[in-house]
Amino acid sequence: IKRANIEPVADEVAIHRIDLRDNAAVNLLFHREKFDAIAHLAARAGVRPSIQQPQLYYDTNVGGTLHLLEAARLTGIERFIFASSSSVYGICKTVPFSEDLHLTQTISPYAATKVAGEFLCSTYSHLYQMRIVALRFFTVYGARQRPDLAIHQFTRKINAGQPIDQFGDGTTRRDYTYIDDIIQGVMAAFDYNGPLFDLFNLGESETIQLKDLIAAIEKTLKKKAKINQLPEQPGDVPLTCADISKARKLLNYNPTTPLSVGLPKFVDWFLER
Repeated sequence: IKRANIEPVADEVAIHRIDLRDNAAVNLLFHREKFDAIAHLAARAGVRPSIQQPQLYYDTNVGGTLHLLEAARLTGIERFIFASSSSVYGICKTVPFSEDLHLTQTISPYAATKVAGEFLCSTYSHLYQMRIVALRFFTVYGARQRPDLAIHQFTRKINAGQPIDQFGDGTTRRDYTYIDDIIQGVMAAFDYNGPLFDLFNLGESETIQLKDLIAAIEKTLKKKAKINQLPEQPGDVPLTCADISKARKLLNYNPTTPLSVGLPKFVDWFLER
């Protein structure tokens, strides 16, 4: 999937396939290529699989991030973007979620690895004067997304007449963020010249219940979902909702694709593939 996604620009960029857990390979690449800046978007994603494979998530997301930061330090890279996650907020009762909230408890290994990544970034920024921005992504969706993620999976299965798994009673809420808006925020972070270390939420600041998301996909596809009702999954949070006022003010972040626009765009992409 990743290779297919990058194929349209394969002639315009240099592609190196390495394992972030391989510190020697990471260092060799950094010394050979002489990067100006890093956007660290690579990680093992997903709450549920992290519960089943915590060591793999730790090695990749924490160890891999450390390897990149150390390679950046050794080669004099001064600008580093780290993709974090809304999952770091855990079961947060203060809504919307603001960057100045004190993080006290995560509820999945995945979330814990992202908190650890943020602390590694702040540490390297403090020790070595590296300019690092951590971006907390809120449930990203859009063209070319992974097929195991909710919107893609529901669309595919509803379109094919297959049953979908709904965990819980359908009242969990998510702040879905269209990929174009995330890209806008990432690019703005490269130009940020505030504190050496800073972090921002990137979301839409709008939430939708799971059952309403399924209904919206049904309406867009003009097909009815066959729902397999299952218990709530350990590690899932009941709500995510981004306070994006800081990103609006300091990054000029301005999301322009609400779910009512982004979902039909995704479904059109899916049907035209």
